[in-house]
Amino acid sequence: MSEDLIRYDILAQDALRGVVKKVLTEVSGTGLPGEHHFYITFNTQAPGVRISPRLLGKYPKDMTIVLQHQFWDMQTSETAVEIGLSFDGIPEKLYIPYTSIISFIDPSVHFSLQFEVEEEYDEDEEDENLISEEEQDDIILSVIGDVDEEKSESPKSTKDDKDQAAANAENKDAENVEEKDGDKGESEAKPEGAEVVSLDAFRKK
Repeated sequence: MSEDLIRYDILAQDALRGVVKKVLTEVSGTGLPGEHHFYITFNTQAPGVRISPRLLGKYPKDMTIVLQHQFWDMQTSETAVEIGLSFDGIPEKLYIPYTSIISFIDPSVHFSLQFEVEEEYDEDEEDENLISEEEQDDIILSVIGDVDEEKSESPKSTKDDKDQAAANAENKDAENVEEKDGDKGESEAKPEGAEVVSLDAFRKK
């Protein structure tokens, strides 16, 4: 197969990131229309990302934010979106370049886009740097849990909770193997029937 000197994969990503930029720009001016809301997953280590050390310590690789009810001061530019969100009752300001976004999901209409982040890696490691569907589900569930905790205080850990956590830690390796083999079921939080636009077909061979 001949070498792709035009780099259709890059052009396709730029075009799809333009969709995300246009949508967020409109929302920043007029608010969310109807039932639309977004799950945005981004690479916290990508160039240009600005989040607090507290959030970076909690999400050292990537995190998902939910844009639905509780956000403020949303501003967009040609290269990034800046937004205020609350985590564990603490207000935070996030600056997210479009090039750091890994996935953009609108569950209300079963729409999803997935991207490659801007970083250098070998072709053999390419798939490992993309967030898997199962990892998306886990992050989304985690963020939804953070939002729910703002409405009510979290109960203190009990001895049974600690025992359960220890048991979960012992089984961590086994669970990871199961997830990689595809044995783990999809999370209920993941929008069913989502239209996923994959860029694998455009990658440079």
